[in-house]
Amino acid sequence: MNVNPPAPAHELPCETRQRTGRVLVAGCGYLGLAAARLLQASGWEVVGLTRRTESALALQGETFPVIACDLGDCATLSCLGTFDAVLHTASSGHGGPDAYRQVFLEGTRNLLTAFPKARFVLTGSTSVYTQSDGSWVTEESPAEPARETGKILLQAEALALEAGGSVARLSGIYGPERWVQLARFLSGEARIEGDGGRWINQIHRADAASALSALLAAAPGLYNVADGQPATQREIYAAFAAHFQRPLPPTAPPDLARKRGWSSKRVANTRLVALGWQPLYASFREALPATGSVPGLAG
Repeated sequence: MNVNPPAPAHELPCETRQRTGRVLVAGCGYLGLAAARLLQASGWEVVGLTRRTESALALQGETFPVIACDLGDCATLSCLGTFDAVLHTASSGHGGPDAYRQVFLEGTRNLLTAFPKARFVLTGSTSVYTQSDGSWVTEESPAEPARETGKILLQAEALALEAGGSVARLSGIYGPERWVQLARFLSGEARIEGDGGRWINQIHRADAASALSALLAAAPGLYNVADGQPATQREIYAAFAAHFQRPLPPTAPPDLARKRGWSSKRVANTRLVALGWQPLYASFREALPATGSVPGLAG
């Protein structure tokens, strides 16, 4: 999907780069790869990790090494040398509690053990906020997930924070080749649930990557990563409909069994903005592709 972004940071001229240390990006997937490229462009010496050998081989064209290593493989982690910073950006691969426990909880524990002196940032999720009244939530708001996966995320967060690290609670990520709501809208699969008043919080992949970079230089702690411009489901689909000159999706009952639970809240990014961070995409509207040109869009 062409979202017409500014020139990627990894294409900055070499003379503008400044070496800032050695960083391990544990999880070079959709977000981790963008963060790794951005950090290298900023002067970091980057080493990337992927769980699968095939994924590492597919990334051999990158200008930094990408190594296949499961986060449960403590022996291999200990052989990677020392790092000034570690980003835990691995995902559960849409798995359930066992995958969450292995990737987030055990993965965080193993990374902290292997690199105890490194600045540590864990990517979490704003899904741990389960408020359903449309209220604004900050890092001080209660996070009381009912689902086991959410509880495991909180346990991993606690490990990171107790070790003096940071946690980036990410809202829904969208961007090139991956925009779930837009893909469903264009395919005709989208449905407005109930009255469409459920609040949705998003962040463009490029902005999520720059937020992670900012957190490496910030005071340790908990940070919400969102564009700060929540919109209701109906508002989002109405914007799509107007942009592509298509009708609104039909209505359907709310999907209360969704994987990340049913919630409706507005995520504040005040703490992140206070660091001097600003998103390139103020909202999803600025990232809408040219009409009639959305190649390769995946859900």
